[in-house]
Amino acid sequence: MFQLEFTHAAQAHLDKIEKDKSHPGLAKQVKRALGYLQVNPKHPSLNTHPYDSIPNPIDSKEKVFEAYAQNNTPSAYRIFFIYGSAKIPPTRGKVITIIAITEHP
Repeated sequence: MFQLEFTHAAQAHLDKIEKDKSHPGLAKQVKRALGYLQVNPKHPSLNTHPYDSIPNPIDSKEKVFEAYAQNNTPSAYRIFFIYGSAKIPPTRGKVITIIAITEHP
């Protein structure tokens, strides 16, 4: 099981989604995807894969990954993350840092 960390931007995205009543069910879908990500980042419904258009903010040699929070939806939401801690000093253990939760670019 992974520990999830959120950048300030990702936490702000999540807070906004939770408060937004114009998209019923979105917060539930995002939280479900985060739960799957925490337990198994390769869960089939996440369709996790590397995403090259966003640089890793911690280590430019490491990849950023994209996971689906929604699928078959216009402007479907995605979760962008890196393996490892973005904190200084880094958190130990199995950590995933969520860098963004946003509509598919």
